[in-house]
Amino acid sequence: MTIFQLKSLLKVAYEIILFFLQFFIISLHFFQWELLPKKQIIQVSYISHIMGILIIIVAFIIMLVAIKDLGRNLSPFPRPITNSKLITKGIYRFTRHPMYYSLIFISFGVFIIKLSIYYLCLSISLALVIKFKIVLEEQYLINKFKNYLLYKNEVKY
Repeated sequence: MTIFQLKSLLKVAYEIILFFLQFFIISLHFFQWELLPKKQIIQVSYISHIMGILIIIVAFIIMLVAIKDLGRNLSPFPRPITNSKLITKGIYRFTRHPMYYSLIFISFGVFIIKLSIYYLCLSISLALVIKFKIVLEEQYLINKFKNYLLYKNEVKY
């Protein structure tokens, strides 16, 4: 195995690890482990509950719009699919990664509803994994689309 093949294999493994970490952290929002403390940071109020629900609803709507705008270019992995196109219209005029940000906001919405250390840790962990995923995805997009850097400079987030 050459160095190039090893690097390619490690990059693919890294992509798969990021995907499964993201999926695992998201699933922990629904399946609570008894080993992890669920201690509340402060008492949940009616206002925090409503705010959390509103954040989740808005983030979910943004995610649906992003999925619609991506169309056949949609992939759960950072590497763009073969024959994909760079989408810069619709929601992508305002943000480069609306689905990733939506996942983070949904996670923080759940944290605001529950106000527990457990959900705060999940939200921070998910944000970190998604940050790594964005960095990797942008490397691929820069290599695949010659106008991605221009788009990246125009659309900051």
